[in-house]
Amino acid sequence: MTDTTSPITQIRTAAATPIAPGRTPWKHEAIGFVLGFAVLALLPLVFGDTYARHILIMAFIYAIVASNWDLSLGYGGVFNFGHLALFGIGVYAYSLLTKLAGLDPWIALFASGIIATLAAIVVTIPILRLKGIYIILVTFGFAQLVMQVILSQSDITGGTQGIVRIPGLYWFDHNMVRDAKFAYFYIALALLVASTLFLRVFVRSRAGASIVALRDNEEYAVSRGVSIVHQRMLTLAASAFFTGIAGAFYAAYQRNASIDVFGMSLATIILSMVLLGGTSTIYGAIVASFVLTVFAEWMADFGAWRPMITAVLIIGVMLAYPSGLAGMIKAAWGAVAGRINRPA
Repeated sequence: MTDTTSPITQIRTAAATPIAPGRTPWKHEAIGFVLGFAVLALLPLVFGDTYARHILIMAFIYAIVASNWDLSLGYGGVFNFGHLALFGIGVYAYSLLTKLAGLDPWIALFASGIIATLAAIVVTIPILRLKGIYIILVTFGFAQLVMQVILSQSDITGGTQGIVRIPGLYWFDHNMVRDAKFAYFYIALALLVASTLFLRVFVRSRAGASIVALRDNEEYAVSRGVSIVHQRMLTLAASAFFTGIAGAFYAAYQRNASIDVFGMSLATIILSMVLLGGTSTIYGAIVASFVLTVFAEWMADFGAWRPMITAVLIIGVMLAYPSGLAGMIKAAWGAVAGRINRPA
């Protein structure tokens, strides 16, 4: 008979017991993380033309914005429809800091992330005690307010004309204009890696567990000492920093700022990436960003049919896999692993 009370047995039992059932072990996730981004780093060697690299750069930008939105929408359960305003704030903050204030582009890049974070904290204040549709209305109103401020201050922001000839980023003496977008590709990839690493560490931390607890059962979480005010502000602030940096990088890459970044068209695209990828995954939003960006380019010749075809694709995936592309990939991997482990 085995002595279940001995220290050695207890240690073995504790080691064999998973800390969080259903969660991928961090070592396995780290291996997949490194391999996945290593493959992305090799893509410029596969796609030699400049336009293909441009599409990948835009996919990186969308992936940063969508995955950070998944933090507040998916994990936090906060219907923050002002998330794209944080991206727009990053665009205009970088533009004004570099073009008008003459700030160094790299400093302006990170300063834009800080400004977007402060804006997220400000918009959090009126929604601390709100729920459901009221959060949507307030955050949507915030986005419209920011857009109206930019339009009203046309002497500074350019109004409907936007801002052009924005200073771009630099890398020592390297000519980033004539390098077939190599430098911008790897800068965008580095920002995506940093953003994803931050998000995954955050959601696996105690803070991440507490925001999920608030989302799933607010009354129970509060009774256990979780602060709604603190966690909601933390969630929106955490999802804003890299979103603002993505907006700043977008302005540096495109060399212009337009009021279109506050439009419903871009918001619909990013939200589609979050939902198609699967909420509360982070990785799903990133995968969906690549899928929808590349798919939209393939469908460019279809004109007005392109958005309809894209909508059908999203609906089809969501009907088959309600958990999105992340669920589809997980199911496919489970089927392959089952075949490999099946005894002969």
